[in-house]
Amino acid sequence: MHNSKICYKCEKLLPLTEFHKRSVSFDGRLGTCKQCVKINSSAYRERHIERLRSYDTERSKSPARLRLAAKYTRIWRDRDARRCLCHNEVRKAVRNGVLIKQPCSVCGSEKSMAHHESYDRPLEVIWFCQLHHKARHKEIDTLGIKT
Repeated sequence: MHNSKICYKCEKLLPLTEFHKRSVSFDGRLGTCKQCVKINSSAYRERHIERLRSYDTERSKSPARLRLAAKYTRIWRDRDARRCLCHNEVRKAVRNGVLIKQPCSVCGSEKSMAHHESYDRPLEVIWFCQLHHKARHKEIDTLGIKT
């Protein structure tokens, strides 16, 4: 049996692990590599963003999704109580005018959120948009920094 195949989109020879499983295919793998699938999915979402946002909003209101969200919120809170306390402190400080919400420190987006470099200092925050906040956490995880 072969250990590689050619993606019909990018035409690269890649190991089978670079293709999603698909039981109905001859070799048990999709014909497009994971990277090409990702590019196609992102392009599709960009072209149909309004319809997909509406769909996502409605789907998030289903009882099963709400139960699941509550479950993961409990897990998130239980995993590190300091983190939860910090988020509450920031929320109260912004509400009371002690802390002023700032735009993203990277791109300037007004849709920003507080990021804690250390949960030991609840009101020391850096403001990031969601994209840059995720990127910062990915960087922290990669470097193995303890918060």
